[in-house]
Amino acid sequence: MTETAVSPAPQPTAAAPAGPRDTPAVPSRSRTSGGRLRALDGLRLVAALMVAAYHYGGRGGDVTTAWGSSPKDQFPTLHEYFAYGCLGVQIFFVISGFVICMSGWGRPLRSFFASRASRLLPAYWAAVILVTAVFALPVVVYEAVSPSDALVNLTMLQQPLGADRVLGVCWTLWVEIRFYALFALFVVMPGASRQRVILFCAVWTMAAAIGDAANEPLLDLVLMPEYAPFFIGGIGLYLVHRDRKDASPSSRLRSSRGDPTAWGIVGVSWLIGQRYAVQDLWHAPSADAFSNRSSFGIILIVTLGFTAVAAIALGRLSWADWRWLTVAGALTYPFYLVHEHLGWVVIHGLHRGLGIGSAETFALTIAAMLLLAWLLNRYVEETLTPKIRAALSRAR
Repeated sequence: MTETAVSPAPQPTAAAPAGPRDTPAVPSRSRTSGGRLRALDGLRLVAALMVAAYHYGGRGGDVTTAWGSSPKDQFPTLHEYFAYGCLGVQIFFVISGFVICMSGWGRPLRSFFASRASRLLPAYWAAVILVTAVFALPVVVYEAVSPSDALVNLTMLQQPLGADRVLGVCWTLWVEIRFYALFALFVVMPGASRQRVILFCAVWTMAAAIGDAANEPLLDLVLMPEYAPFFIGGIGLYLVHRDRKDASPSSRLRSSRGDPTAWGIVGVSWLIGQRYAVQDLWHAPSADAFSNRSSFGIILIVTLGFTAVAAIALGRLSWADWRWLTVAGALTYPFYLVHEHLGWVVIHGLHRGLGIGSAETFALTIAAMLLLAWLLNRYVEETLTPKIRAALSRAR
């Protein structure tokens, strides 16, 4: 949810941050993209839109208040498909594994920390303040969190500290932060190498399985068995991509297809990841359930997510080098942060306040949240991100 997508540097020791983003400057075969994997930016936005569709029309709960009735009534057919949108989170995690491995390779720990903090915090702080302020308005029907809990939310540690969450989606950030910590501790700090990354993937996979079997809360908290396969799968796909980029043109096809270790990491991660996704999201058909996600549908979407990132890793989508995809990638994180709770407010105003139809309200709400995301990116992220990165990167 929070990453940029730039192709890897050919030298693993390169560590200089580039421009307004947080990944190393690299030479590129494409003068237009500047090395950016724009298809990955586009995939991130697709995943964010999947999650938005889930929050607006694929579940019950508070959004029912916004619509005035269950989304099942608003979208009698589409709600069954929107219910699969929550799997956009798993796709995000695969992308995150790919990009964090790419951006952390060859970086010192201070630079890695600065890039992560400067990327996450500006839009997050703005979203927390904005949602808290909107929910405090008398005309808004949703209950705001207490001032104390709102302040704790600024730390991103509200979940382990037991505070109420301002942003419903912030639980995924807590997952991401734990992944960053593991990767920083075991890969970035000692220095990234192919062998160390492979060892990290193997040990984390085995440790997560053992932690799940042990049914120990602390191990679950640290190792995240249900999400680890997606991050690890993304790391494996980055290894495929890196091996391919480092190979000579004559051996590139053989290199991308013939790396059994990297593909083994990806395959095992997919096998384990689909199992957790089915376990978490499938339920037996029931008339009382909001929708019925089939195990086949869940496995299919997880597979498509892995396949899409694999296609990018192998260069199959290098033709998708349109400049607007860079903008899409920049909007994804702020859109993801604000779309759920503020989307409820917009839906309520458009549908119940102005009487606009369900489909039109859905589309206009998406458009409004994308516009807000652009404003946050333009006036918050582009202003604060480089300043925070520079301050945290400064040697002491």
